[in-house]
Amino acid sequence: MADPILILGIPLDFILFGFILFGIALFHRHTLAIALIGLAVIISYKIGFTGFKFGMGVAGLGHHMEHEWVTLANLFLLLMGFALLSRHFEESRIPDEVPALLPDDWKGGAVLLVIVFVLSSFLDNIAGALIGGTVARHVFRGKVHIGYLAAIVAASNAGGAGSVVGDTTTTMMWIDGISPLSVLEAYVAAIVALVIFAVPAAMRQHRLSPVVKNATSGLRVDGARVFIVAAILIAALVANVTANLKFPALLDTLPVLGLAVWAAILLTAFLRAPDWKVMPETFKGTIFLLALVTAASMMPVEKLPAASWPTALGLGFVSSVFDNIPLTALALKQGGYDWGFLAYAVGFGGSMVWFGSSAGVALSNMYPEAKSVGSWVRNGWPIAVAYVVGFFVMLAVVGWHPDAPH
Repeated sequence: MADPILILGIPLDFILFGFILFGIALFHRHTLAIALIGLAVIISYKIGFTGFKFGMGVAGLGHHMEHEWVTLANLFLLLMGFALLSRHFEESRIPDEVPALLPDDWKGGAVLLVIVFVLSSFLDNIAGALIGGTVARHVFRGKVHIGYLAAIVAASNAGGAGSVVGDTTTTMMWIDGISPLSVLEAYVAAIVALVIFAVPAAMRQHRLSPVVKNATSGLRVDGARVFIVAAILIAALVANVTANLKFPALLDTLPVLGLAVWAAILLTAFLRAPDWKVMPETFKGTIFLLALVTAASMMPVEKLPAASWPTALGLGFVSSVFDNIPLTALALKQGGYDWGFLAYAVGFGGSMVWFGSSAGVALSNMYPEAKSVGSWVRNGWPIAVAYVVGFFVMLAVVGWHPDAPH
């Protein structure tokens, strides 16, 4: 790999990536085209000038994609599969029953965010966000505030931050030999953050559209669809735990989690056919995320600043615009972090912008109005405040205890 071209001391790779992010923020109705054009420009630049981490020219690109394909395939299969899961869940009619179980006032919205948080602690955070978004559509009769949508994503990311089965980044740590107990401490910060952003988000949602309590009379839950939803979620959980405990090497060669989800979808299709109509729009959102993740993986980030709590804090803000998977991989390679802090930072930090996490992209496929950086930041600003406060509460209560490089 050749040295990158520098402009005012900044590698041109980062400038090109910055233009992609700027374009997405400015022209949110054309995010897919911007991401794909930006990725094509970056690939062309690297083929023609600097090469890739694993070689020069087209051969270098091939080796790079060989290294990244499992991550990309997993994201593709999960985003597409969980979109079908959310439709099964919606058509099961369970979301229509939820309003009767929630408090009448703003606390109903807050309780729903807590439910999303808990679900994401043992499910993938994409599934947690989509289930939360599906319930919100029924609870608030389709009038969901963009600040509340941001809060759903934040709750799903916060719930997955302290669990090695709740987020891709924490699963990466588990695969790399980090103890699940080392990651568990992230919940100190995550719970504090949840309280801080959930209350204003729920109050704002209540002012826009309160919980609708009158459930449809004579409602009958579709048991077959409930079974399908449970089967898909259990398949994902069992595949994740089994692969990590028994066959960790398999995770580097096959998209195990995504394949398990799709196996469950196809094997249960005879009970109720999936709603394939959601696939075209979901496909667009998925390709958008994969384009960003691929572009991020090509950036010349060979090492991070020295491991410290200020570095971990900063990585949370970086994760809002830069994919957290390569950041986590670099941190694991470098070592010397307190892994609970890193899990919270890269897991929850992505909530500050809609495309900063896979959960945000998945929910934005369901609610296209969320695909505006300006609206997301303007209405979801309590999330950034919650991130910082949660981090420093954790620093005061738990303290920074870095692990030796492993």
